[in-house]
Amino acid sequence: MIRVATIGTSSITERFAGAVAEVDGIRVDVVFSRSAERGAAFADRIGAPRASDDLDALLRSGEIDAVYVGSPNGAHAAQAQDAIDAGVHVFLEKPATPGSAEFADLVAAARARGVVVFEGMRNVYDPGMARVAELLPHIGPVRLVSFGQSQYSARYDLVLAGETPNIFDPSLAGGALFDLGVYPLSALIHLFGAPTSVSGSTVTIATGADGAGAAVLAYPDMVGQVSFSKIGVSHRPNEIQGEWGTIEIDEITAPREIALSLRARGGEPGSHTADRVEGAANNMVYEVARFAALVRGEADPTPDQERTLAVLRAVEAIRGSG
Repeated sequence: MIRVATIGTSSITERFAGAVAEVDGIRVDVVFSRSAERGAAFADRIGAPRASDDLDALLRSGEIDAVYVGSPNGAHAAQAQDAIDAGVHVFLEKPATPGSAEFADLVAAARARGVVVFEGMRNVYDPGMARVAELLPHIGPVRLVSFGQSQYSARYDLVLAGETPNIFDPSLAGGALFDLGVYPLSALIHLFGAPTSVSGSTVTIATGADGAGAAVLAYPDMVGQVSFSKIGVSHRPNEIQGEWGTIEIDEITAPREIALSLRARGGEPGSHTADRVEGAANNMVYEVARFAALVRGEADPTPDQERTLAVLRAVEAIRGSG
């Protein structure tokens, strides 16, 4: 049994705990919070046996095998390094770290210590994304991909009122790119590999964080477009255009409705089919299952880590473009 401690008491940590409860061979044993009272209340809410307000002692107690890092983005690297130093496996909530060099250092440290460091990116492990990958050969050479994730954040109302919530605090690596943009970036890089170059632009809001943006990822024979926003809403489908046809995807974070349209060619008629992919209501279960398999030594974490590094390098290129 993989015994997990959680760091963070937000809704995403609660969702993670719910996913763990659905996966065999792993469980949440401890909740960490700097506030003993908050930690105890959160442990009661998710059904964890106990809480701790001493992270260093918890990591070195021998009573946990892994830690879930769901703290603000800017705290990820230091907390992950502490866990690795203690010989504890690390599950990082996305984004893994604010920079690629930080994550590369964690990967090297984890390998030296014999533990796993892993970024949870729920869409790339979802069965819907596997179905998209299966359909790619049907549309011929892929030339243009357009993925996006835009969801208005209620916490932007706080920004408009003059406040700086964590999710929009640049000192904590907040902003739309880290919170939502990594989903379409990860999907694109998962399906097509690392790009040869990346350029982009973002909209800066009052806190100094990015509220929205877009990027172009160049490949030798195709172009990928990515958009993201936490200050607006979009309901447009995601699209992969090939020379023979097109794949449309409803939701890049949890693909469920996937349509394949093939154009008429070589005397064959065109066609249109729509797939409904059944998946878990909480699709974090798939990333939890992958992490558990990695911890048990059933798979090599290198491809997962290389994808994370490619995404973080793309994020850095977008931020550096202005």
